[in-house]
Amino acid sequence: MTSALEGIRILDLTTVLMGPSATQMLGDMGADVIKVEAPDGDGTRKSGYARTPGMSAWFLNLNRGKRSLAIDLKAPEGRTALLRLAETVDVLLYNIRPAAMDRLGLSYEAVSAVNPKVVYVGALGFGRDGAYSNLPAYDDLIQAATGMPWLYQFAGGHEPRFVPTPIVDRLMGAHVAMNILGGLQARTRTGRGQRIDVPMFETMASVMLGDQLSGMTFEPPLGPWGYKRMLAPARKPYPTKDGFVAALPYRDDQWKAFFGAVGKLDLYEGDPRFTTDASRLENVNDLYVMAAKITVERTTAEWLAFFKKLDIAAMPVNSIEDVIDSRHLEDVGFFDTVEHPSEGTLRQMRPAATWSDTPLAPGRPAPNLGEHSSEVLREVGYTADDVASLVERNVIKQWRR
Repeated sequence: MTSALEGIRILDLTTVLMGPSATQMLGDMGADVIKVEAPDGDGTRKSGYARTPGMSAWFLNLNRGKRSLAIDLKAPEGRTALLRLAETVDVLLYNIRPAAMDRLGLSYEAVSAVNPKVVYVGALGFGRDGAYSNLPAYDDLIQAATGMPWLYQFAGGHEPRFVPTPIVDRLMGAHVAMNILGGLQARTRTGRGQRIDVPMFETMASVMLGDQLSGMTFEPPLGPWGYKRMLAPARKPYPTKDGFVAALPYRDDQWKAFFGAVGKLDLYEGDPRFTTDASRLENVNDLYVMAAKITVERTTAEWLAFFKKLDIAAMPVNSIEDVIDSRHLEDVGFFDTVEHPSEGTLRQMRPAATWSDTPLAPGRPAPNLGEHSSEVLREVGYTADDVASLVERNVIKQWRR
């Protein structure tokens, strides 16, 4: 059975998280992803737990299904080799600044000159024409620039803080992968490649403002910015006798059922703050405070059973250990145990999506640095002697067991 992207070849010049997460998704769909690394490797190789140097857990979880070419692109022979590779690929993805790609001689003009069908994608920090275009961009910085930490404090936090997971890089990886797929589809229709820029700041600004623009969507504004329910300081898991529960009575009938079942129907029928959808939204923080005073009277398990009986959506507030040990993830086969050629037994997360005809398949394990340098260059006409010469002159690195 073939995979969705069988025959698609991607030259991946990205590092750290955003770009590698995008190409891992595409690799799971069957694309041949060639991970181009500097001779000292992607920085995530050295971050966190590892059995052997350069093969950290973070790297292993971002780079399965890829081949590693370790090459010095600042050397003329390295640039020549990359352009030869570029002639054979469908996509070139990078995440350094465009000016740096120009200095390397790998601009869109240079690459499209040897391969007019290439989909040339930049995972950038900021759009090329804006005031921020030359600034560095990292997850925390983009969170700050798009208002996430400020919004957290505005909505009741003690101080601004970052989301405690690299949410920008993860979301951007999906956006980058989506734009690559769109670029490939456009090429199918036109027969031509093109340059695509996917900027972090503008993309995340659209995510934030899509929810928060509100009344300022209109000209002139019909009201202020802000999604009132999302910004309520009391919008958080409800406390219980022994922990917390996440519950979402949402519709009018669900709030009525909730208040009725806890013996407080008078709040629903007699308190003007809570009697209609509009009044509840206007007074949503008071509503959540009131509900929290009620939920402390029972245990989490009791509330989960209660909400299930009323057909109100609810979940426990899991720890990371709870997620790892989730019965649901076990039922759907979320984790695989795989044998890595150098790292031994690993726990690997399977792709979440399921396809009926062309299932996703993680393929080869994450590569050692330069593990496929010789293999990849031989595919574009380099001889064994050519490769040996490049290794000897430190233009490429070839991993050996």
